[in-house]
Amino acid sequence: MDRCWLLVIVSIGWIFGAIDASEGDADPLYRECIEQCEKKGSVGASSIQHCQFLSDGVLVDSPWYMQEPLYVQWKQCNCRSDCQYFCMMQQEKEREALGLKPVKYHGKWPFKRSSVLQEPVSAILSALTLVVQFNGWLSFFLLAYYKLPLRPHSGKTYYEFTCLWHIYGLLSMNAWFWGAIFHTRGFDLTEKLDYSSSVALLGFSLILAVLRTFNVKNEASRVMVAAPLLAFLTTHILYLNFYELDYGLNVKVCITMGIAQVLFWAVWAGITHHPSRFKIWAVVVGGAMAILLELYDFPPYKGYVDSHALWHATNIPLAYLWWSFVYEDAKFRTSTITKKSSFHSSFGLMSKKFL
Repeated sequence: MDRCWLLVIVSIGWIFGAIDASEGDADPLYRECIEQCEKKGSVGASSIQHCQFLSDGVLVDSPWYMQEPLYVQWKQCNCRSDCQYFCMMQQEKEREALGLKPVKYHGKWPFKRSSVLQEPVSAILSALTLVVQFNGWLSFFLLAYYKLPLRPHSGKTYYEFTCLWHIYGLLSMNAWFWGAIFHTRGFDLTEKLDYSSSVALLGFSLILAVLRTFNVKNEASRVMVAAPLLAFLTTHILYLNFYELDYGLNVKVCITMGIAQVLFWAVWAGITHHPSRFKIWAVVVGGAMAILLELYDFPPYKGYVDSHALWHATNIPLAYLWWSFVYEDAKFRTSTITKKSSFHSSFGLMSKKFL
C-alpha cells in the first residue's frame, strides 16, 4: 500500500506504451550497429569481450569446458546486451553533437552504467526501500511476539492479522529485492521475476485490504475472500511467465487491483475512528504526489537520475510510514481486545459472587 494507483490510469499506459518499440531502438542505424557489433565484437574504439562467445556460451574454436563463468552469466554481460549498451551510448553522443534530445531505447532512457549497475540510482534506492521494508517487518515481528501480550492458552497473538502482515512483509521484501536486481541487470529472467513478484505483492495487498477494512476474522470467510483472488493471481503469473509477457494486460490487472485496494483503505480511513487513520491518508496522498513524478517523465540527469529514480526515492518514507501504521494497528487492536477480555473476566467473577 506504499504505492498509490489512483493516477496510474493516466500515467502507466503511457509509460509502458513504448516498451515494445521506442524511438531509439527503432532507428535503423542503431539496429545496424548492433548487427555489426555482434559480428565484429566492437563498437567504434570499444571492444566487446563477450562477443567472442557463441550463443551457447562456448568459446570459438575452444574445448567444451571453456565456457562463460557463472558470475558473467548472472550479470548478463553477454554479447548482445553489451552491444546494445555501447551502440546506445554511441547513438546518444551523435545525437548530442547534433543538438538533439535523448530518446528511449527498449522503453527506457539511456542510462550510464556504474560497475554492474545498469540503472545505478534506481537500483540503490530499490535496495534502500528493501532495507526499510525489512526493518518495518522486523519491528512488527518483535512487537507482536515479544512486546505485546500473548494469549495465555495458545501462545498466539491477540492481533488477528499478524500472520497476514507477515506474509505481506515477505512478499514486499521479495518484490523490492527483484526490483533492485532488475534495475541492476535487466533481461528476460529478471524482468519476469520483477513483474511476477510485483503482481503477487499487489494481489495479496488487495486481499489484505479487504480482510482488514471489513475486519474479517473468521477463517472460513477469509478463505472465501482469498481463494478466488489467489487463483486469479496464480493464473495471471503463470500466463506472464510461460505464455506471453503481455505488458498491456499486466498494466490493466495492476491498475484494477491497485485502485480497488486504495479505495478500500481510503473509505475505511474516512469512516473509522482508528487513532492512526491519518497515516493511511498520508500514504494515499503521498503516493498520489509521487505518481506525478512518473507523469513528468524526463531523461536521466547526467545519465543517472530520471523521474522514475525520484519516484523510487519517495517510496522509502512511504514504506516507513505504512509499517508505522501496521505497528500502531497491532498495538491498538491488542489493547482493545485485552481490555474486553479483562472486562468479561471481571464481570464473570462478579456474577459468580452473586450466585
